[in-house]
Amino acid sequence: MTQLLAGTAGESLGITITELGPDYLRGTMPVDARTVQPFGLLHGGSSVLLAETLASLAGYLCLDPGAKQQAAGIEINANHLRAVTEGLVTGTARPIHLGRATQVWEIRIEDAKGRLACISRMTAAVVGR
Repeated sequence: MTQLLAGTAGESLGITITELGPDYLRGTMPVDARTVQPFGLLHGGSSVLLAETLASLAGYLCLDPGAKQQAAGIEINANHLRAVTEGLVTGTARPIHLGRATQVWEIRIEDAKGRLACISRMTAAVVGR
């Protein structure tokens, strides 16, 4: 699955898909020079990029491959709850709604100690490719 990230912003930030479960997709991202803001904290935009990457991939995997569709993010929000300065963050995307035209995903991002650092929700439109 990580090959789907080749040549993307997700690859540039070091995002790795680590686990696919029956109702979730999980991935990690390093907290390093690529993903922090000037004060050394995980950049909120990096967290949102991780969230949208996981939700978009998970949404795509839920679609019928023969239908030639993809899940394209149309809205995302995030609440940054804890500063992270080092290590890996782990994001887990889980569906809230999987409809014919839209999907809604919750993405929880935790620090290396398993503490919630960011919670995000993304809405995707199901569109043809």
